[in-house]
Order: sequence, then structure tokens, then C-alpha cells
Amino acid sequence: MLFLARMDVQFPTHLSPEDVSRAQTLEKEYSQTLQKEGRLASIWRVVGEYANYSIFDVASNDELHNILSGFPMYPYMKIKITPLAKHPNSMR
Repeated sequence: MLFLARMDVQFPTHLSPEDVSRAQTLEKEYSQTLQKEGRLASIWRVVGEYANYSIFDVASNDELHNILSGFPMYPYMKIKITPLAKHPNSMR
């Protein structure tokens, strides 16, 4: 199952720069693991925003929820999910 996720990040102002940096480092490690596993099929930055669009390739809604809630920056994210289906005009 493919899902498009838009993730917007907003850190609370009370977090120290060290806490933000730590979360970003852990986030990178987690997302790279998901990419190597093939569950995070692609990730794209939104220009000018602290946000991204990602495509997840997972077996179920529950798996996607577990992945999303496992992101170290999950508490600071607003996430919008769009399920994807093959378009009849697609050549792939």
C-alpha cells in the first residue's frame, strides 16, 4: 500500500538548540533505516518550509501508524496522509 505523507515540523520554543539537534540526528538515522528497508520509498523537502512529502510503501494502515509514531520528531509534527492508488494512465 502506498501513502503520501506531508509532514510539517514545528519545534516548541522551549526546546534548546541541543535538543533540536539531537532530535534531528535521531530523525535522520530513523528515516535512513526506513529507506534502506524500502518502507520509506522517497522523501522530498518542501522548498522554503520545514516540511516534507514522503511516500511510504507499507502493508497496512497500522504499519504506517507505527512508523509515523516512531519518528523522533513525531511530537512536533503535523502529518497529513493521502492513500494512493495506481492511476489508469500510468505507464509504470
